[in-house]
Amino acid sequence: MERLTTRLALKNITKAYPGCVANDDISFSLNRGEIHALLGENGAGKSTLMNIIYGVVQPDAGELFINDVKVTINSPADARSYGIGMVFQHFTLFDSMTVAENIALALAQKPAEVSSAIEALRTTYELYVEPEKLVGTLSMGEKQRVEIIRCLLQDIQILILDEPTSVLTPQEAEQLFALLNTLSAKGCAVIFISHKLSEVARICHSATILRRGKVSGKITPGQTSLSTLTKLMMGDQSSVTKTECRAASQSFLTVEGLSTRAYPGDDTALKNLCFDVKQGEILGIAGVAGNGQEALLSALSGEINQYQRPAGDIRFNGQSVIAASPVERRSSGMGYVPAERLGRGAVANMSLVSNALLTCYGQGLLRYGFINIQAVQQLTRSIIAKFGVRTPGIEANANQLSGGNLQKFILGRELQQQPRLLIAAHPTWGVDISAQQHIYRDLLTLRDSGCAILIISEDTDELFTLCDRIGALCHGELSPLMAANQVSLDQLGQWMLGEFAHAS
Repeated sequence: MERLTTRLALKNITKAYPGCVANDDISFSLNRGEIHALLGENGAGKSTLMNIIYGVVQPDAGELFINDVKVTINSPADARSYGIGMVFQHFTLFDSMTVAENIALALAQKPAEVSSAIEALRTTYELYVEPEKLVGTLSMGEKQRVEIIRCLLQDIQILILDEPTSVLTPQEAEQLFALLNTLSAKGCAVIFISHKLSEVARICHSATILRRGKVSGKITPGQTSLSTLTKLMMGDQSSVTKTECRAASQSFLTVEGLSTRAYPGDDTALKNLCFDVKQGEILGIAGVAGNGQEALLSALSGEINQYQRPAGDIRFNGQSVIAASPVERRSSGMGYVPAERLGRGAVANMSLVSNALLTCYGQGLLRYGFINIQAVQQLTRSIIAKFGVRTPGIEANANQLSGGNLQKFILGRELQQQPRLLIAAHPTWGVDISAQQHIYRDLLTLRDSGCAILIISEDTDELFTLCDRIGALCHGELSPLMAANQVSLDQLGQWMLGEFAHAS
């Protein structure tokens, strides 16, 4: 048997920010060919630690070793020179550049060379994004594919993946797992960050658990039960119990013959979508990113450009809103959680107080054009407390929060308004198990209060946990909608790939 070789070792890594020790004396090692899980709640220090390995930030203390040699990694370029590749949860791409140009910039190659290499990966790994597409026109899933492709085109020895399966179908997740096993067999070491503990137990050889910036445990996932692993991460947590749906016969959201036009670089056009969401039910729509989800979300929220002005009709509680603005739709009772946290869900360099006001101003926070700042501050504190948002304070900017904590704030802001219709894209993307369970319970409580909820997500576990009815989008077309307890995971996966009989 080949002797284990340490690819990466961290010794006594410490990193502090004002009012917070993100990493506190952390040590762990990663062997050749090892797939190692890094686990912990949002704010546990995972992202900071990975940013240190990748050279994005510098540690205050501690040492890093690559192949038993002490190194100093001052930048991502340094990291890549040591054979480290990273797929960020928040994408590190330039929207105004093409896929090939983005990758070429990182690898110091010509875009034409990169385009040829991307074509080769299409066959080898079944990963593909059109090289000449502008990154700004790509969906979240396509952007993640660009990140993965960029890593695969390097001579990587260490690959860091942050929530890699969040935008994949079950079939695509299987392909990713096969890819990781192939890389592992070739000697590449993998750091796998995921909140899906079943994936960790299945694919990872070992795991390090972080809690509040410190190492709280090291385990072998395949030899540790999921319940034990959950307790190690955040203590005892009550699981979600979905009560029987008692939806009213009345539909609050009705979509009839909804179609949009596509233009170069745009998301897939919608093709004659017809569905409804009843009061007191959760309807889930699955799908691989880039199959019309953005067009559907834009059409429902009213954030759609004139070129795409949809055909068909959208009705809230029997009233057509096809020509209504986003403000008018919110006034009709709609809450909206967009797919993109920063830029759509929150303004990065604005405080949480200001971000709360962005969509909650109609909740008695304005009078004669003046802001009741004390009321807004109290609302912000309420959201933070109720949804467990970890933040330095209410005046912290949105971009100071971890991805999961920002997601909790955005969703909490919408739920706090008690909408009659909630449209949510990827409601628990990137949040930890504790927060996920909290969000699930809140969504089910909102459903039971009579709210109509539409969830668009690539997370099939999430959809089966929450939804009363379920379907999938593929190439802008909608599969049949069926009771979730009558649809198998394999069936849903087939729908996500477009293998469904079209409803008459």
